[in-house]
Amino acid sequence: MKFILFCEGETERKALPAFLKRWLDPRLNAPVGVKPVRFDGWTELIDDAPVKAELYLEGPRSDDVVGVIGLLDLCDPTYPGGVETIAERNDWMKNHVESKVSLPKFRMFCAVHEIEAWLLSDPKLLPQEVASALPGKAGNPETVNFSEPPAKLLNKLYREKTGSGYKKVVYGSDMFSRLDPDTAYAKCPYLAALLDEMLQMAHDAGL
Repeated sequence: MKFILFCEGETERKALPAFLKRWLDPRLNAPVGVKPVRFDGWTELIDDAPVKAELYLEGPRSDDVVGVIGLLDLCDPTYPGGVETIAERNDWMKNHVESKVSLPKFRMFCAVHEIEAWLLSDPKLLPQEVASALPGKAGNPETVNFSEPPAKLLNKLYREKTGSGYKKVVYGSDMFSRLDPDTAYAKCPYLAALLDEMLQMAHDAGL
């Protein structure tokens, strides 16, 4: 059986399935698959999620699908006026997309503020000169803010310390292959909520 992961970027498509499985599989009675489905940006994911989710959850192969997980970077979308804090934006996006899809095995989550926050949970993954320049707030990676989200911060530090920018797909994919998901789980509560929900869905499916 497998999860379907709706995501918006190439790094997510390449790196996240194996990363999520490294946390899930040891806690299950059998390995679970994670199949990424990449969308062209956050607007397409939100717009197309109802049709695509129905295809996987009510189509001819739905018996093999544990659930569909939508994942967006919190910093990217446009939000209604007055929806400003991390919690407000996360809750608004979750409720907005889940109500559009309206299927019991669909869950929507946000990476706060980007999936690179999960990489910041283990600075040893970064070049030493970049890691040493991280601001103190990176000790709580999901608090790296909207004005300078994690990938933007990394790009600035890479340019300052190595002379070239942060190559999201190349560097991100490599670091995710080395990141211990338990380390990220411990420092990133919103990631922990995603993993806990996936684990519960897998258990409910008999895994």
